[in-house]
Amino acid sequence: MSADTTPPPMPAYGPAVPPPAPPGKSRTVLVAAAAAVAAAVISALVTVGVTGGTEAKPAPTVTVTKTAAADDGAAAADDEATQAADDSADGADDEDGVYALDDTVVYEPDIEVALTGLKRAVTGEYADPENTPYLKFTVRLKNGGSKPIDATQLTVNCSYGRKGKSSDSVFDSEAGLEGGPETKLLSGRSLDVPWGCELPKGEKLIQIEVTPDFDSDPAIFTGDVK
Repeated sequence: MSADTTPPPMPAYGPAVPPPAPPGKSRTVLVAAAAAVAAAVISALVTVGVTGGTEAKPAPTVTVTKTAAADDGAAAADDEATQAADDSADGADDEDGVYALDDTVVYEPDIEVALTGLKRAVTGEYADPENTPYLKFTVRLKNGGSKPIDATQLTVNCSYGRKGKSSDSVFDSEAGLEGGPETKLLSGRSLDVPWGCELPKGEKLIQIEVTPDFDSDPAIFTGDVK
């Protein structure tokens, strides 16, 4: 028998060493799982803090409605129509008070002013001024209101030419040109006032300003005459 003996293996102490994991795989999975858990916890805490409950609730749906451009255009058109009606009610029809020779101007309350019968003529020897070319016309006043108006307040002023030269009024009794009326115009009636303004033969452009009373702005009639 041999004197050499091999001692039996000693028992193992301490934890077992696990076999090595494949490089990079386990660490990546653990980090991803931890991030997902952390995100879920944070989301839950924020939802609870906002709603005051223990369960997360879905956020409300918000609907934004934009008004169509056509609606804006219709509203603007209504505003313009209302403004135009208001302007017309304040005084004469035209905003700047300038009209053609054949226009009819309406004042509030319901006073109409128009020019008729425009024609050239020459004053007689007893007229003022005498033997002078002029434009003869009729100023027609109509009272459509409910009260009489004082026609003695009517004023008429003329000018002619591109440079606006002053035109004197003509007084000629033989032609019926004796100045303004000396009466009141009753409700529902009209009044024709003959008038004349100096207009040289070589001039065509005439401007006639008619003011029906002291409270009104003048209506400016202008245009060429034959």
